[in-house]
Amino acid sequence: MTEYKALRHIPQATLFRQGDVFVLFGELFGRGYVNGLIDEARAAGMTILGITVGRRNDDGTLRALTPEEHAEAEEKLGGHIVNVPLMAGFDMDAPPGEQNPTEMLSGITLKSWQEDKLDWTKIEACRAAGVRRFTAAAQAVMAEIDKLIPDGANVFFAHTMAGGIPKIKAFLAIANRIYKGRGDRFMSSRALLESDLGKLILMNFDEVTANTLNYLIDASAAIRARVESKGGQVRYTAYGYHGTEILIGDDYVWQTYTNYTQGYAKMRLESIAAAAWAQGVSATVFNCPEIRTNSSDIFVGVELSLFPLLLALKKENGDGKSNAWVQEQWDICQGLLADGVSLQSILDKLEAYLQTGTSASFRNFDAWPMDNTPELADLMIGTSEEITSLHKDKKALITDHLSALVLESAGPLMFHGAAEKIAPVLWLNHDIIARQLNALHQ
Repeated sequence: MTEYKALRHIPQATLFRQGDVFVLFGELFGRGYVNGLIDEARAAGMTILGITVGRRNDDGTLRALTPEEHAEAEEKLGGHIVNVPLMAGFDMDAPPGEQNPTEMLSGITLKSWQEDKLDWTKIEACRAAGVRRFTAAAQAVMAEIDKLIPDGANVFFAHTMAGGIPKIKAFLAIANRIYKGRGDRFMSSRALLESDLGKLILMNFDEVTANTLNYLIDASAAIRARVESKGGQVRYTAYGYHGTEILIGDDYVWQTYTNYTQGYAKMRLESIAAAAWAQGVSATVFNCPEIRTNSSDIFVGVELSLFPLLLALKKENGDGKSNAWVQEQWDICQGLLADGVSLQSILDKLEAYLQTGTSASFRNFDAWPMDNTPELADLMIGTSEEITSLHKDKKALITDHLSALVLESAGPLMFHGAAEKIAPVLWLNHDIIARQLNALHQ
Protein backbone atom coordinates (compact mmCIF):
# COMPACT_ATOMS: atom_id res chain seq x y z
CA MET A 1 0.00 0.00 0.00
CA THR A 2 1.35 3.41 -0.99
CA GLU A 3 2.25 5.87 1.73
CA TYR A 4 -0.57 8.38 2.03
CA LYS A 5 0.68 11.87 1.19
CA ALA A 6 -1.78 14.68 0.50
CA LEU A 7 -0.82 17.91 -1.25
CA ARG A 8 -1.52 20.57 1.40
CA HIS A 9 -0.05 23.69 -0.24
CA ILE A 10 -0.63 25.40 -3.58
CA PRO A 11 2.55 24.77 -5.61
CA GLN A 12 4.17 27.88 -7.06
CA ALA A 13 7.12 26.39 -9.00
CA THR A 14 7.45 27.85 -12.51
CA LEU A 15 9.89 25.52 -14.23
CA PHE A 16 8.23 25.47 -17.66
CA ARG A 17 8.42 28.36 -20.09
CA GLN A 18 8.36 29.43 -23.76
CA GLY A 19 10.15 26.87 -25.92
CA ASP A 20 9.75 23.95 -23.52
CA VAL A 21 7.88 20.85 -24.71
CA PHE A 22 4.70 19.19 -23.40
CA VAL A 23 4.13 15.60 -24.56
CA LEU A 24 0.69 14.03 -24.14
CA PHE A 25 1.13 10.26 -23.85
CA GLY A 26 -2.45 9.25 -24.59
CA GLU A 27 -4.87 10.52 -27.22
CA LEU A 28 -7.20 13.43 -26.47
CA PHE A 29 -10.80 12.43 -27.20
CA GLY A 30 -13.07 14.46 -24.92
CA ARG A 31 -13.04 16.86 -22.01
CA GLY A 32 -11.23 15.39 -19.02
CA TYR A 33 -8.50 15.91 -16.47
CA VAL A 34 -5.72 16.34 -19.04
CA ASN A 35 -7.33 19.44 -20.56
CA GLY A 36 -6.30 21.39 -17.48
CA LEU A 37 -2.68 20.36 -17.95
CA ILE A 38 -2.77 21.26 -21.65
CA ASP A 39 -4.23 24.67 -20.78
CA GLU A 40 -1.38 25.29 -18.32
CA ALA A 41 1.24 24.16 -20.84
CA ARG A 42 -0.19 26.39 -23.54
CA ALA A 43 -0.34 29.37 -21.17
CA ALA A 44 3.36 28.81 -20.36
CA GLY A 45 4.20 28.95 -24.07
CA MET A 46 5.17 25.28 -24.39
CA THR A 47 5.18 23.36 -27.66
CA ILE A 48 2.40 20.73 -27.57
CA LEU A 49 3.16 17.26 -28.94
CA GLY A 50 0.97 14.17 -28.82
CA ILE A 51 0.50 10.56 -29.86
CA THR A 52 -2.37 8.51 -31.23
CA VAL A 53 -3.70 5.14 -30.14
CA GLY A 54 -4.47 4.48 -33.80
CA ARG A 55 -7.69 3.01 -35.15
CA ARG A 56 -8.96 -0.49 -35.86
CA ASN A 57 -9.79 -1.73 -39.35
CA ASP A 58 -12.95 -3.80 -39.80
CA ASP A 59 -10.88 -6.97 -39.40
CA GLY A 60 -9.48 -5.70 -36.09
CA THR A 61 -5.99 -4.84 -37.32
CA LEU A 62 -4.43 -1.69 -35.92
CA ARG A 63 -3.58 1.17 -38.26
CA ALA A 64 -2.29 4.75 -38.21
CA LEU A 65 -4.66 7.69 -38.65
CA THR A 66 -5.78 8.67 -42.12
CA PRO A 67 -4.75 12.19 -43.24
CA GLU A 68 -8.24 13.43 -42.36
CA GLU A 69 -8.21 11.76 -38.92
CA HIS A 70 -4.69 13.03 -38.27
CA ALA A 71 -5.65 16.62 -39.09
CA GLU A 72 -8.73 16.39 -36.87
CA ALA A 73 -6.73 14.95 -33.95
CA GLU A 74 -4.07 17.65 -34.26
CA GLU A 75 -6.71 20.38 -34.34
CA LYS A 76 -8.31 18.95 -31.19
CA LEU A 77 -4.95 18.80 -29.41
CA GLY A 78 -3.64 22.09 -30.74
CA GLY A 79 -0.28 20.51 -31.50
CA HIS A 80 1.65 18.00 -33.57
CA ILE A 81 0.78 14.29 -33.29
CA VAL A 82 3.24 11.53 -34.17
CA ASN A 83 1.14 9.18 -36.30
CA VAL A 84 2.36 5.79 -35.03
CA PRO A 85 -0.38 3.68 -33.36
CA LEU A 86 0.13 3.30 -29.59
CA MET A 87 -2.91 1.26 -28.61
CA ALA A 88 -2.30 -0.09 -25.11
CA GLY A 89 -3.36 -3.48 -23.81
CA PHE A 90 -3.28 -6.94 -25.35
CA ASP A 91 -6.95 -7.87 -25.74
CA MET A 92 -6.60 -7.71 -29.55
CA ASP A 93 -3.06 -9.12 -29.78
CA ALA A 94 -1.95 -12.69 -30.49
CA PRO A 95 0.96 -14.61 -31.99
CA PRO A 96 0.53 -15.20 -35.75
CA GLY A 97 -2.31 -17.60 -36.50
CA GLU A 98 -3.61 -17.67 -32.91
CA GLN A 99 -6.80 -16.28 -31.37
CA ASN A 100 -6.55 -13.03 -29.43
CA PRO A 101 -8.18 -12.75 -25.97
CA THR A 102 -11.26 -10.94 -27.33
CA GLU A 103 -11.84 -13.84 -29.74
CA MET A 104 -11.28 -16.34 -26.92
CA LEU A 105 -13.99 -14.56 -24.92
CA SER A 106 -16.52 -14.29 -27.76
CA GLY A 107 -18.60 -17.23 -26.53
CA ILE A 108 -19.02 -15.95 -22.98
CA THR A 109 -22.64 -15.32 -21.93
CA LEU A 110 -24.36 -13.82 -18.92
CA LYS A 111 -25.17 -17.34 -17.76
CA SER A 112 -21.76 -18.94 -18.36
CA TRP A 113 -19.14 -16.29 -17.59
CA GLN A 114 -18.40 -17.35 -14.01
CA GLU A 115 -17.56 -20.91 -15.09
CA ASP A 116 -15.89 -20.21 -18.46
CA LYS A 117 -12.14 -20.91 -18.38
CA LEU A 118 -9.22 -19.44 -20.33
CA ASP A 119 -5.95 -21.04 -21.45
CA TRP A 120 -3.44 -18.95 -19.48
CA THR A 121 -0.47 -20.12 -21.54
CA LYS A 122 -2.17 -18.71 -24.63
CA ILE A 123 -3.20 -15.54 -22.75
CA GLU A 124 0.41 -14.96 -21.66
CA ALA A 125 1.58 -15.37 -25.27
CA CYS A 126 -0.95 -12.73 -26.30
CA ARG A 127 0.19 -10.41 -23.52
CA ALA A 128 3.82 -10.80 -24.62
CA ALA A 129 2.83 -10.06 -28.23
CA GLY A 130 1.00 -6.92 -27.12
CA VAL A 131 3.93 -5.72 -25.04
CA ARG A 132 6.34 -6.26 -27.97
CA ARG A 133 4.06 -4.30 -30.29
CA PHE A 134 3.53 -1.44 -27.86
CA THR A 135 7.14 -1.04 -26.71
CA ALA A 136 8.45 -1.11 -30.30
CA ALA A 137 5.93 1.56 -31.27
CA ALA A 138 6.82 3.62 -28.18
CA GLN A 139 10.51 3.55 -29.17
CA ALA A 140 9.59 4.71 -32.69
CA VAL A 141 7.39 7.50 -31.37
CA MET A 142 10.02 8.75 -28.93
CA ALA A 143 12.63 8.79 -31.71
CA GLU A 144 10.36 11.18 -33.62
CA ILE A 145 9.60 13.29 -30.54
CA ASP A 146 13.33 13.53 -29.76
CA LYS A 147 13.81 15.39 -33.06
CA LEU A 148 11.23 17.99 -31.99
CA ILE A 149 12.82 18.84 -28.63
CA PRO A 150 15.46 21.59 -28.88
CA ASP A 151 18.60 21.57 -26.75
CA GLY A 152 18.07 23.49 -23.52
CA ALA A 153 14.36 22.73 -23.34
CA ASN A 154 12.54 21.22 -20.37
CA VAL A 155 10.07 18.41 -21.11
CA PHE A 156 6.76 17.48 -19.45
CA PHE A 157 5.39 14.00 -20.23
CA ALA A 158 1.71 13.61 -19.27
CA HIS A 159 0.62 9.95 -19.12
CA THR A 160 -3.15 9.59 -19.53
CA MET A 161 -3.68 5.97 -20.57
CA ALA A 162 -6.31 4.04 -18.64
CA GLY A 163 -8.90 1.33 -19.18
CA GLY A 164 -8.58 -2.10 -20.71
CA ILE A 165 -11.99 -3.82 -20.78
CA PRO A 166 -12.18 -6.22 -23.76
CA LYS A 167 -14.99 -5.51 -26.19
CA ILE A 168 -17.29 -8.47 -25.55
CA LYS A 169 -21.07 -8.25 -25.63
CA ALA A 170 -21.68 -9.96 -22.31
CA PHE A 171 -19.51 -7.61 -20.27
CA LEU A 172 -21.85 -4.61 -20.42
CA ALA A 173 -24.64 -6.69 -18.87
CA ILE A 174 -22.24 -8.00 -16.21
CA ALA A 175 -20.93 -4.49 -15.45
CA ASN A 176 -24.46 -3.12 -15.18
CA ARG A 177 -25.20 -5.64 -12.44
CA ILE A 178 -21.95 -5.05 -10.54
CA TYR A 179 -21.92 -1.24 -10.74
CA LYS A 180 -25.61 -0.42 -11.08
CA GLY A 181 -27.46 -3.46 -9.74
CA ARG A 182 -29.30 -3.68 -6.43
CA GLY A 183 -31.86 -6.03 -5.00
CA ASP A 184 -32.33 -9.02 -7.29
CA ARG A 185 -30.02 -7.44 -9.88
CA PHE A 186 -27.09 -7.01 -7.49
CA MET A 187 -23.91 -8.87 -8.38
CA SER A 188 -20.77 -9.14 -6.26
CA SER A 189 -17.61 -7.54 -7.59
CA ARG A 190 -15.73 -10.42 -5.95
CA ALA A 191 -17.47 -12.83 -8.34
CA LEU A 192 -15.92 -10.92 -11.25
CA LEU A 193 -12.44 -10.86 -9.71
CA GLU A 194 -12.47 -14.60 -9.06
CA SER A 195 -13.59 -15.51 -12.58
CA ASP A 196 -11.18 -16.06 -15.46
CA LEU A 197 -12.84 -13.13 -17.24
CA GLY A 198 -12.10 -10.88 -14.26
CA LYS A 199 -8.51 -12.07 -13.98
CA LEU A 200 -7.97 -11.28 -17.66
CA ILE A 201 -9.49 -7.82 -17.23
CA LEU A 202 -7.19 -7.11 -14.27
CA MET A 203 -4.18 -8.17 -16.38
CA ASN A 204 -5.25 -5.87 -19.20
CA PHE A 205 -5.94 -3.01 -16.75
CA ASP A 206 -2.35 -3.42 -15.51
CA GLU A 207 -1.02 -3.19 -19.06
CA VAL A 208 -3.10 -0.17 -20.09
CA THR A 209 -3.32 1.86 -16.90
CA ALA A 210 0.00 1.12 -15.19
CA ASN A 211 2.66 -0.62 -17.25
CA THR A 212 2.41 1.96 -20.03
CA LEU A 213 3.95 4.50 -17.62
CA ASN A 214 6.95 2.17 -17.30
CA TYR A 215 7.13 1.74 -21.08
CA LEU A 216 7.02 5.54 -21.50
CA ILE A 217 9.82 6.12 -18.97
CA ASP A 218 11.97 3.45 -20.65
CA ALA A 219 11.27 4.60 -24.21
CA SER A 220 12.11 8.23 -23.38
CA ALA A 221 15.39 7.42 -21.60
CA ALA A 222 17.49 8.81 -24.46
CA ILE A 223 15.43 12.03 -24.50
CA ARG A 224 15.83 12.34 -20.74
CA ALA A 225 19.59 11.83 -20.94
CA ARG A 226 20.02 14.42 -23.70
CA VAL A 227 17.75 17.01 -22.08
CA GLU A 228 19.46 16.69 -18.71
CA SER A 229 22.93 16.79 -20.29
CA LYS A 230 22.01 20.18 -21.75
CA GLY A 231 20.79 21.56 -18.41
CA GLY A 232 17.10 20.85 -18.90
CA GLN A 233 14.70 18.95 -16.65
CA VAL A 234 12.11 16.24 -17.36
CA ARG A 235 8.90 15.53 -15.49
CA TYR A 236 6.35 12.71 -15.81
CA THR A 237 2.81 12.82 -14.45
CA ALA A 238 0.03 10.25 -14.40
CA TYR A 239 -3.59 10.25 -13.23
CA GLY A 240 -4.43 8.06 -10.27
CA TYR A 241 -7.46 7.42 -8.10
CA HIS A 242 -7.22 6.10 -4.57
CA GLY A 243 -10.08 7.77 -2.73
CA THR A 244 -10.37 11.43 -1.74
CA GLU A 245 -10.69 13.44 1.47
CA ILE A 246 -13.99 15.32 1.53
CA LEU A 247 -15.81 17.21 4.27
CA ILE A 248 -17.83 14.90 6.49
CA GLY A 249 -19.15 16.94 9.36
CA ASP A 250 -16.49 19.58 9.97
CA ASP A 251 -13.49 17.40 9.10
CA TYR A 252 -11.81 16.22 5.94
CA VAL A 253 -12.13 12.44 5.88
CA TRP A 254 -10.74 9.98 3.33
CA GLN A 255 -13.50 8.07 1.54
CA THR A 256 -13.79 6.17 -1.70
CA TYR A 257 -16.12 4.85 -4.36
CA THR A 258 -16.72 1.09 -4.05
CA ASN A 259 -16.12 -1.14 -5.99
CA TYR A 260 -13.35 0.47 -8.02
CA THR A 261 -12.10 -2.52 -10.01
CA GLN A 262 -9.27 -0.51 -11.60
CA GLY A 263 -7.90 0.21 -8.13
CA TYR A 264 -5.42 -2.65 -8.37
CA ALA A 265 -3.95 -1.17 -11.56
CA LYS A 266 -3.91 2.32 -10.02
CA MET A 267 -1.85 0.97 -7.10
CA ARG A 268 0.52 -0.63 -9.60
CA LEU A 269 0.78 2.77 -11.31
CA GLU A 270 1.76 4.28 -7.95
CA SER A 271 4.46 1.64 -7.44
CA ILE A 272 5.91 2.32 -10.90
CA ALA A 273 6.19 6.03 -10.11
CA ALA A 274 7.80 5.25 -6.74
CA ALA A 275 10.35 2.92 -8.39
CA ALA A 276 11.17 5.56 -11.02
CA TRP A 277 11.53 8.22 -8.30
CA ALA A 278 14.00 5.99 -6.46
CA GLN A 279 16.09 5.89 -9.66
CA GLY A 280 16.15 9.68 -9.92
CA VAL A 281 13.30 10.03 -12.43
CA SER A 282 10.73 12.68 -11.45
CA ALA A 283 7.46 10.82 -12.00
CA THR A 284 4.38 11.74 -9.96
CA VAL A 285 1.00 10.04 -9.83
CA PHE A 286 -1.65 12.55 -8.79
CA ASN A 287 -4.59 10.80 -7.14
CA CYS A 288 -7.46 12.99 -8.25
CA PRO A 289 -10.99 13.40 -6.85
CA GLU A 290 -14.05 11.62 -8.16
CA ILE A 291 -15.67 13.41 -11.11
CA ARG A 292 -18.32 12.60 -13.70
CA THR A 293 -16.99 11.70 -17.14
CA ASN A 294 -18.32 9.68 -20.05
CA SER A 295 -16.30 6.70 -18.84
CA SER A 296 -17.26 7.04 -15.15
CA ASP A 297 -21.02 7.13 -15.71
CA ILE A 298 -21.29 3.34 -15.41
CA PHE A 299 -20.19 3.75 -11.76
CA VAL A 300 -23.46 5.00 -10.27
CA GLY A 301 -22.72 6.80 -7.03
CA VAL A 302 -19.13 7.81 -7.84
CA GLU A 303 -20.42 11.37 -8.19
CA LEU A 304 -21.88 11.63 -4.68
CA SER A 305 -18.64 12.77 -3.07
CA LEU A 306 -18.58 15.84 -5.34
CA PHE A 307 -21.35 17.63 -3.45
CA PRO A 308 -19.29 18.44 -0.31
CA LEU A 309 -16.91 20.45 -2.54
CA LEU A 310 -19.44 23.28 -2.17
CA LEU A 311 -18.83 23.23 1.59
CA ALA A 312 -15.06 23.09 1.07
CA LEU A 313 -15.20 26.22 -1.11
CA LYS A 314 -16.65 28.13 1.84
CA LYS A 315 -14.34 26.55 4.41
CA GLU A 316 -11.19 27.30 2.38
CA ASN A 317 -12.15 30.84 1.46
CA GLY A 318 -9.49 32.33 3.74
CA ASP A 319 -9.84 36.11 3.79
CA GLY A 320 -13.08 35.89 1.83
CA LYS A 321 -11.83 37.58 -1.34
CA SER A 322 -13.66 35.04 -3.50
CA ASN A 323 -16.92 35.24 -1.53
CA ALA A 324 -18.93 36.45 -4.53
CA TRP A 325 -17.52 33.72 -6.77
CA VAL A 326 -18.22 31.00 -4.17
CA GLN A 327 -21.79 32.25 -3.78
CA GLU A 328 -22.13 32.20 -7.55
CA GLN A 329 -21.23 28.48 -7.57
CA TRP A 330 -23.88 27.78 -4.95
CA ASP A 331 -26.42 29.79 -6.97
CA ILE A 332 -25.57 27.92 -10.18
CA CYS A 333 -26.08 24.59 -8.41
CA GLN A 334 -29.34 25.76 -6.82
CA GLY A 335 -30.54 26.77 -10.28
CA LEU A 336 -30.10 23.21 -11.56
CA LEU A 337 -32.54 21.77 -9.02
CA ALA A 338 -36.26 21.35 -9.51
CA ASP A 339 -38.59 24.00 -8.14
CA GLY A 340 -39.04 23.71 -4.40
CA VAL A 341 -35.84 21.70 -3.85
CA SER A 342 -33.17 23.49 -1.84
CA LEU A 343 -29.46 22.93 -2.33
CA GLN A 344 -29.09 22.65 1.44
CA SER A 345 -31.54 19.74 1.47
CA ILE A 346 -29.30 17.92 -1.04
CA LEU A 347 -26.24 18.55 1.12
CA ASP A 348 -28.19 17.28 4.14
CA LYS A 349 -29.02 14.06 2.25
CA LEU A 350 -25.33 13.63 1.42
CA GLU A 351 -24.27 14.18 5.00
CA ALA A 352 -26.82 11.63 6.19
CA TYR A 353 -25.57 9.16 3.57
CA LEU A 354 -21.93 9.70 4.58
CA GLN A 355 -22.74 9.33 8.29
CA THR A 356 -24.36 5.90 7.91
CA GLY A 357 -22.53 2.91 9.30
CA THR A 358 -22.69 1.26 5.88
CA SER A 359 -20.91 4.16 4.20
CA ALA A 360 -18.38 4.54 7.01
CA SER A 361 -17.45 0.85 6.89
CA PHE A 362 -15.89 1.33 3.47
CA ARG A 363 -13.56 4.12 4.64
CA ASN A 364 -10.76 1.59 5.22
CA PHE A 365 -7.66 2.86 3.42
CA ASP A 366 -5.59 -0.26 4.11
CA ALA A 367 -8.25 -2.57 2.64
CA TRP A 368 -8.74 -0.56 -0.59
CA PRO A 369 -10.23 -1.40 -3.05
CA MET A 370 -12.94 -3.24 -1.12
CA ASP A 371 -15.66 -5.40 -2.66
CA ASN A 372 -19.20 -4.11 -3.00
CA THR A 373 -22.09 -5.41 -0.86
CA PRO A 374 -25.88 -5.50 -1.33
CA GLU A 375 -26.26 -3.01 1.56
CA LEU A 376 -23.87 -0.50 -0.01
CA ALA A 377 -25.48 -0.87 -3.44
CA ASP A 378 -28.94 -0.20 -2.00
CA LEU A 379 -27.73 2.87 -0.12
CA MET A 380 -25.33 4.39 -2.67
CA ILE A 381 -27.29 3.75 -5.85
CA GLY A 382 -30.55 4.68 -4.13
CA THR A 383 -29.10 7.98 -2.88
CA SER A 384 -27.63 8.72 -6.31
CA GLU A 385 -30.91 8.06 -8.11
CA GLU A 386 -32.90 10.09 -5.58
CA ILE A 387 -30.65 13.14 -5.90
CA THR A 388 -30.56 12.90 -9.69
CA SER A 389 -34.39 12.86 -9.74
CA LEU A 390 -34.47 16.20 -7.89
CA HIS A 391 -32.84 18.08 -10.79
CA LYS A 392 -34.75 20.04 -13.43
CA ASP A 393 -32.93 18.17 -16.19
CA LYS A 394 -31.19 14.82 -15.73
CA LYS A 395 -28.72 15.89 -18.44
CA ALA A 396 -27.71 19.02 -16.51
CA LEU A 397 -26.56 17.91 -13.07
CA ILE A 398 -24.87 19.71 -10.20
CA THR A 399 -22.11 17.11 -10.40
CA ASP A 400 -21.36 18.16 -14.00
CA HIS A 401 -20.69 21.71 -12.82
CA LEU A 402 -18.64 20.57 -9.84
CA SER A 403 -16.65 18.18 -12.04
CA ALA A 404 -15.67 21.11 -14.26
CA LEU A 405 -14.47 23.00 -11.19
CA VAL A 406 -12.31 20.05 -10.10
CA LEU A 407 -10.77 19.89 -13.58
CA GLU A 408 -10.05 23.62 -13.50
CA SER A 409 -8.25 23.30 -10.18
CA ALA A 410 -6.36 20.06 -10.83
CA GLY A 411 -4.58 21.44 -13.92
CA PRO A 412 -2.44 24.07 -12.15
CA LEU A 413 -1.98 21.87 -9.07
CA MET A 414 -0.48 19.09 -11.20
CA PHE A 415 1.47 21.36 -13.54
CA HIS A 416 3.21 23.32 -10.81
CA GLY A 417 3.25 20.39 -8.39
CA ALA A 418 5.20 18.29 -10.89
CA ALA A 419 7.62 21.17 -11.42
CA GLU A 420 8.15 21.40 -7.67
CA LYS A 421 9.11 17.71 -7.50
CA ILE A 422 7.34 16.87 -4.22
CA ALA A 423 6.77 13.09 -4.14
CA PRO A 424 6.02 10.12 -6.42
CA VAL A 425 2.39 9.89 -5.27
CA LEU A 426 0.21 12.81 -4.15
CA TRP A 427 -3.47 13.01 -3.23
CA LEU A 428 -5.45 16.02 -4.43
CA ASN A 429 -8.23 16.31 -1.85
CA HIS A 430 -11.14 18.73 -1.60
CA ASP A 431 -9.20 21.08 0.69
CA ILE A 432 -6.47 21.88 -1.86
CA ILE A 433 -8.93 21.76 -4.78
CA ALA A 434 -11.07 24.41 -3.03
CA ARG A 435 -8.09 26.54 -2.01
CA GLN A 436 -6.75 26.53 -5.58
CA LEU A 437 -10.17 27.48 -6.97
CA ASN A 438 -10.53 30.32 -4.48
CA ALA A 439 -7.03 31.56 -5.36
CA LEU A 440 -7.87 31.47 -9.09
CA HIS A 441 -11.06 33.48 -8.52
CA GLN A 442 -10.00 36.12 -6.00
